[in-house]
Amino acid sequence: MYKTIIRPLLFLIDPEKIHYFTFSMIRFFSAIGFGGLFSSMYEVKDTRLERELFGLKFPNPVGLAAGFDKDAKLYKELSNFGFGFIEIGTVTPLPQPGNPKKRLFRLKKDTALINRMGFNNGGVEEAVERLKTNKNILIGGNIGKNKVTPNDKAVNDYVTGFEALFDHVDYFVVNVSSPNTPNLRELQDKEPLTALLQTLQDRNSAKPKRKPILLKIAPDLTNEQLLDIIDIVSKTRIDGVIATNTTIARDGLISENKKEAGGLSGKPLTNRATEVIRFLSEKSNRAFPIIGVGGIHSAKDALEKIEAGASLIQLYTGFIYEGPKLIRDINKALLKA
Repeated sequence: MYKTIIRPLLFLIDPEKIHYFTFSMIRFFSAIGFGGLFSSMYEVKDTRLERELFGLKFPNPVGLAAGFDKDAKLYKELSNFGFGFIEIGTVTPLPQPGNPKKRLFRLKKDTALINRMGFNNGGVEEAVERLKTNKNILIGGNIGKNKVTPNDKAVNDYVTGFEALFDHVDYFVVNVSSPNTPNLRELQDKEPLTALLQTLQDRNSAKPKRKPILLKIAPDLTNEQLLDIIDIVSKTRIDGVIATNTTIARDGLISENKKEAGGLSGKPLTNRATEVIRFLSEKSNRAFPIIGVGGIHSAKDALEKIEAGASLIQLYTGFIYEGPKLIRDINKALLKA
């Protein structure tokens, strides 16, 4: 029903406008009692799906990637679709509007999206207020820097986000890999990235009970840079890696919007994200957990990422193109694997 009726109607409208309209509809239907119906349709409850990582128990390994619910506005309602965890953000210390519109594009022929949103969000304090009412949903907090903050001061923004969210999320994700904030990806270089992660780890260690910290990386890193990532994870002792963010590559695209600037997600990223997961897993001897994300549009795609070395997976573009049935299909396939 989603792919034959609902999606064609949604895809008639500008993608950013329909995103917010869909949020309103999900909130409305949940408020009038449809949350239980969504759960019965899409949630797969089975203890065999549980995963224990970073000292956390995930009810199932399928999560919602950052970027969908940037401001923690809908995490409760979205959890009814069967996600095992929700990652909010990317949030920045101060509110910012993001890049000028139009900034989100469908590539229907490629089953993909290009976005150049630019960390549009209401600021970390706004997200904190919404998260205060969370009771039992496992939440990741994806943190970034404000656009106007120079890279040599970026660590201050990440510390601000870390401190503000600490009591309200279950794990952290350090996002230095978005292509839509000027010069942000320069923070992936070995020296600044090591300094940033070590600063956060020092703050973390000073807490009565630390929270897991993960690093989200770009799919465009070379093998040499990926080896640097392995070394940085080892030195700073962060808890894991999310592989991968969107790509700036445009190989093989056929859609009209293929030349738009921004990060590409969806099916064109499937193989590359899996390659990065496999490389990190093999070269590190599975020394740290990996959350796999990028181009998961079927249960087969999810299983391939898990076989490559991912302990958990996340959806974004696949959720938009395939609908919530994808979550159920993946969890059922995992039970049969």
